[in-house]
Amino acid sequence: MNKKVILVHGYTKHYDDMLVLKKNLELLGYEAILVDLPLTFEYITDAVIVFEEKINEIIYSLKEDEKISLVGHSTGGLVIRLLLSNTKYIEKIYRCVLIATPNKGSELADIASRISHIFINIFKTLKSLRHENVEKLDLKQIDDIEIGGIAGNKSDLLLGKLLENENDGRVEVNSVRYKELKDFIVVPYNHEEIHYKFEVAELVDNFLRTGDFNK
Repeated sequence: MNKKVILVHGYTKHYDDMLVLKKNLELLGYEAILVDLPLTFEYITDAVIVFEEKINEIIYSLKEDEKISLVGHSTGGLVIRLLLSNTKYIEKIYRCVLIATPNKGSELADIASRISHIFINIFKTLKSLRHENVEKLDLKQIDDIEIGGIAGNKSDLLLGKLLENENDGRVEVNSVRYKELKDFIVVPYNHEEIHYKFEVAELVDNFLRTGDFNK
């Protein structure tokens, strides 16, 4: 069993936003590694370059038969998918879990771009999350790596009022889900709390062990 897992934070956050998930996964027997990426004022493609450098260091510390798993919250999940699309380390990556990740783009990012071009050009990570820009990332499906998706549907955050479809207050459920996911599950949490819940850590554990959220 591969017990090393890298946790990737989301937009405007830092590594400490994943501390609760790290502690929860450690209670479940994992060695969780945190990374800090430029996910506020830089494009997602720039953050992936930094992530690749960090992955490089971690890969070289692994034993010959050891692999790592990747877990991302929100935009961190897109960082993971973009890394998988281009990395030379595919054979060293086991399974991945994307939590509340806008895999098809963010409706809120589209709304922000219509309201203020100045704002969206300052917060370049948000600009990267526009539907058209996520499509331009050309995210590839890697057949050798199983990916699971977890979405929330508790829409009690203010910005969620701007979204028409089922959402977690930030990201629509139908944006988290895409057809190539090995498994997908919806839980009753909002975007800011979902990765803090021990239940979600247990779901991550289930998937990393079995490729299924319900085992």
